[in-house]
Amino acid sequence: MQSFFELLQNRRSIRKYEERNIDDTLLNQILTAALMSPAGKRLNPWEFVVVQERETLQKLSDARPAGSQLLANSALGIVVIADKERSDTWMEDASIAAHNIQLAATDLGLGACWVQIQRRERNEQQTAEEYVKELLNIPAQYAVLCVISIGYKNEDRKPYDLNKLDYSKIHHEQF
Repeated sequence: MQSFFELLQNRRSIRKYEERNIDDTLLNQILTAALMSPAGKRLNPWEFVVVQERETLQKLSDARPAGSQLLANSALGIVVIADKERSDTWMEDASIAAHNIQLAATDLGLGACWVQIQRRERNEQQTAEEYVKELLNIPAQYAVLCVISIGYKNEDRKPYDLNKLDYSKIHHEQF
């Protein structure tokens, strides 16, 4: 078992996947990690739509003109949504849940990648969020933050090089 810092160092965006389904046991562990995510006032505005059908993953891959195509070849996508009426910190809370999903997938030896949906255009007539909400029948009060693609890795990414971290981004006491 790797330490938390090793997990962070090894979590990389993986965009290429093997053609293999993910075992339900692994999927349930990932979803459990999502449900354990902290949220402001413990309101838990986040919810998750698990997509495993090939046809739907292919359609999800068309949510944006670039950056979402990897969904077509993933084993599954977890659409991270949040009830905007439930909490004014829905975006922050959903972001934490999405990150927990990525960390859990990495810890289980899987690859994952965040596909941004919120505030992205699909085309001149429709946002990526409108497209995903229509495709998955998501109610109006929910916002779609992202889709986390998950699958067995078909590419190797080196861990973060700790010597290349930009410590000038850290300020003490004042900026």
